[in-house]
Amino acid sequence: MSDIQNDLLLFNELVQVLLEEEKKHPVAKRIDADVLYDTIDLSLKDEAMLDVSLKETLKDVLVATPKTATNLFFNQLFGGRQSKAVLGDLLAVLLNNSMYTYKVAGPQVGIEQEIIRKSCDIIGYGDKSNGTFPTGGSMSNYMALIMARDAKDPEGRYRGVTQNLTMYTSKESHYSNAKNASFAGLGRNNVRYIEADTEGRMLSKKLEEQIIADIEEGYVPTFINATAGTTVLGAFDPIEEIAVISEKYNVWLHVDGAYCGSVIFSESKKHLIKGVDKSDSFSYNAHKMIGTPLTCSIILVKDKKQLHDSFSNEADYLYQTDGDDFNLGKTSFQCGRRNDALKFWTLWKSVGTQGLEKIVNQQFDLANTARDYVANHPDYTLYSYPDAISVCFNYKNIDPKELCTLLYQHQVAVVGFGAFNETNFIRLVTINATNIKEDILNFFKAIEVFVDENQNLIEAVD
Repeated sequence: MSDIQNDLLLFNELVQVLLEEEKKHPVAKRIDADVLYDTIDLSLKDEAMLDVSLKETLKDVLVATPKTATNLFFNQLFGGRQSKAVLGDLLAVLLNNSMYTYKVAGPQVGIEQEIIRKSCDIIGYGDKSNGTFPTGGSMSNYMALIMARDAKDPEGRYRGVTQNLTMYTSKESHYSNAKNASFAGLGRNNVRYIEADTEGRMLSKKLEEQIIADIEEGYVPTFINATAGTTVLGAFDPIEEIAVISEKYNVWLHVDGAYCGSVIFSESKKHLIKGVDKSDSFSYNAHKMIGTPLTCSIILVKDKKQLHDSFSNEADYLYQTDGDDFNLGKTSFQCGRRNDALKFWTLWKSVGTQGLEKIVNQQFDLANTARDYVANHPDYTLYSYPDAISVCFNYKNIDPKELCTLLYQHQVAVVGFGAFNETNFIRLVTINATNIKEDILNFFKAIEVFVDENQNLIEAVD
């Protein structure tokens, strides 16, 4: 038997260990960072480790690693495990294709392009559109900003940025925008943070006022970032209103749907991004609402020429066969690139677009369950709104940061906290579509039982 066959048998054995561990302990026992290296043997040595010892060490690592697929993980904007997507990702690892040329990726190029083509059709981008798979939502936003910069100042890519280009985004938008402005040469000081309303949505009136003020002062408005699912409240900016402004002042409009852009697959929820067809670029992360393994990010561009103009570079040693449409390195930020499309395609192919819709709708149903419970329980205070899968609340006025920390330390649940308008709260994210209503209700019961049984701890940090 070959080494790979033996290791695949070992892999299957370890998978069973992981699945059993998830059933017994949905929240992994925390290892304090200062004793990590004393608790698990993570050292790298000159001599080889015997397979039997390696297996035991790998089991130790699996048991101690946070469990992001269980029904008690609500901490990040991903969670759960869609099995057909896992299958696709495992196959991508074994195939180990790089996605820059058709010569080395073959049919995988067609798989990636089919996802992009279908996604463009769904949002109404038209025949000139295209896209690519960046390394994440932050990179999607960065690529959109680069294209906006180059569209506004085509010579800038050669001589460097010489104009005072400005970009606009909500105060509630993703933190990557400031970094991206620095990377793209606009500068962090040229990011304009627009006020949000009481539900976390960008105020389009304030956006237009800022653009007018900048033009009067000699700045060049270049890029508007609208958000479909803000990080904390899960709010949707009014894209249709913002699109009118972007067209009026000739400013690139990008819709950052990394968190909740997958509502494009839901007939009942896609109204939340009404106007997305009028944007210049749009991104969504299949590893969030769709539930594929990390990472699986897609950026779509209405005019594929912009993608090619900003990211294409000739390389005779690389692009030796087939046309540009099949050599995806011509329109991606990086050269070597893992195959992130296969896992999404495997899931989409197996369940159909209607199956993706069910995955998305389930998250909103779970959020409704959570919101209804909080709203109808006197010990809770609700801070979130309908049409969001972030459910924000506090329990018995206990400090949310401290309560989340205690829940994590005592292996009760993994949930995060956030803030809006100087109010702190627990943020429950119902993005794990493999959960059911009972899982959400059990989460609240777990909090209540923990607080009731640990008054001494609560009082110490309240």
